[in-house]
Amino acid sequence: MDDVRTDTGGAAQADEPQRVYLVIMDDTEEAGRALRFAARRAVHTGGTVHILALVPKQEFVVFGGIQATIEAEARERAEQLAINAAGSVTSESGLVPQIAVQTGIGPNVVRDYLTAHPEVSALVLGAAPEGNPGPLISHFTSHLGQLPCVLMIVPGTIDERGIDSFS
Repeated sequence: MDDVRTDTGGAAQADEPQRVYLVIMDDTEEAGRALRFAARRAVHTGGTVHILALVPKQEFVVFGGIQATIEAEARERAEQLAINAAGSVTSESGLVPQIAVQTGIGPNVVRDYLTAHPEVSALVLGAAPEGNPGPLISHFTSHLGQLPCVLMIVPGTIDERGIDSFS
């Protein structure tokens, strides 16, 4: 017999896996738009949000102590950015996002995260309003067939009201 589900006004059914929206967080407006969209979708679908802050791998510096300090400061900035973003999501939606901060090359870190977290339903990225949409969008749109989840791109020219209306 077919499993029949009825509409619950956007909330997930008890026997359905929770939708997880992964947002790559940085200090750009694009990331903020992606986070707003993901949080609103999660609320409407009974899902949750994961925030992944990337710490770029530092170029080799001759003095190891200096490099370690630079890397520690970059990690602290990324952690604070992720914590602030999670706080905004919680205050606006009541959701408590899962936070991760990882060091490495952006696309590789995202792929590794998706492999380690098969529960992620969608990778949500924000496009730049002009020119190149951004390095992660450029990378993942050229490798769509290799993604284990849906890729959602929030247009760079959309404002909060627009995000609210279609999320």
